Amino acid sequence: MESRINIHPDICNGKPIIANTRIPVQTIMEFLGAGDSIEEVLEEYPSLKREDIYACIQFAAKLMANHYEVRKIA
Repeated sequence: MESRINIHPDICNGKPIIANTRIPVQTIMEFLGAGDSIEEVLEEYPSLKREDIYACIQFAAKLMANHYEVRKIA
């Protein structure tokens, strides 16, 4: 996963992206969350490989392993 997902402050405002692209992980996850299949995502982004999609899923899962807290502000 580490070789397929990059974060750079000058690319896509520092959002995690698929390496050597300007495609944010968020975009891929939104497609999958909307019900698109991996095959449909690959058709939409022909430069991607199946492993790129899997890396996005792994990245999102790893991110969700963090501790989160909801606080009311103001």
